[in-house]
Amino acid sequence: MNPNSSTPNRCSRGRSSPSIAIRVKMPNGRTVTVDVVRHSRSVVLVPVPEPGKVILIRQYRYAVNAFLWELPAGSVDEGETPEDAARRECHEEIGLVPSTLVRLSAMYPTPGYCDEEMVFFRLSGLETTDEKAAVDEDEDIHAQTFDLRDARDMVRRGEIQDMKTLVGLSLI
Repeated sequence: MNPNSSTPNRCSRGRSSPSIAIRVKMPNGRTVTVDVVRHSRSVVLVPVPEPGKVILIRQYRYAVNAFLWELPAGSVDEGETPEDAARRECHEEIGLVPSTLVRLSAMYPTPGYCDEEMVFFRLSGLETTDEKAAVDEDEDIHAQTFDLRDARDMVRRGEIQDMKTLVGLSLI
């Protein structure tokens, strides 16, 4: 915990991200209450089945009441490395296992109120496996391969509205 903060006051508890209100002393000397969402680290996958191609998933997002095209992503479980989480999420979300992972970047998507860090990976050498993947109960995912140029055009046309996907596509 930051040495300039008081005991947190829990506001609400979601499936994985509690929101807390904390009294903090800011660098400018003012004491204020800030709301912070505590979120585990996550991974964002840029699966490249062959040069110039990328796999996107389409899934329903209740918070925005829409089906969105996105890069596969998911939380890093306790005790798991980001690399292991990337392999697991790739298998769960697109049914393939990567032989090569390259860490591209790590970013805070919403640092104004959330401490989540997203770690971006390019995955290649994608292979099928006989092992059945565990699927989250709230996910109904359709994976599709696109030309990278077409995926970037989808961003420009507003067909991709997910920020992590825009960032991930810009990193390759």
